Amino acid sequence: MEADAIEDYMTTEFAAITPDMAVDAAAAKLIQKEMLGGPVVDEAGKLVGWVSEQECLHITIQVVYYNQRVATVRDIMRTDVLTVSPHDHPLDLAQQMLSKTPKPKNYPVVDSHGKVIGVISRRHILKMLLKKMREQSKKPA
Repeated sequence: MEADAIEDYMTTEFAAITPDMAVDAAAAKLIQKEMLGGPVVDEAGKLVGWVSEQECLHITIQVVYYNQRVATVRDIMRTDVLTVSPHDHPLDLAQQMLSKTPKPKNYPVVDSHGKVIGVISRRHILKMLLKKMREQSKKPA
């Protein structure tokens, strides 16, 4: 397989969420971008956490049906976030995603300064692999 990099397949159209954002606003951003989760970033765009639809759903149910307080993203975000570099190879990430220990479906792509520059998901990797398969099937034997 020719040399590829994650930056060739990641999306730069992601839901950037801030720690002080209300959970319902974060959920709305995830829905707008059609993402299962999004990076939580500080004022400089540096990664400080990750929030998923699942976490937002849990809080939103509490607010709507149990009239509990409105939480902020800081209250629910994960801070132990696995990241990838834009220069990593997508096949290496695909192998990591298949390891025995549960791995995320989405990864923030961060530059050498910790700034989030994109997001890559299993779907992006799968699309890349399917494209490679189509290209290989068109090559003469």
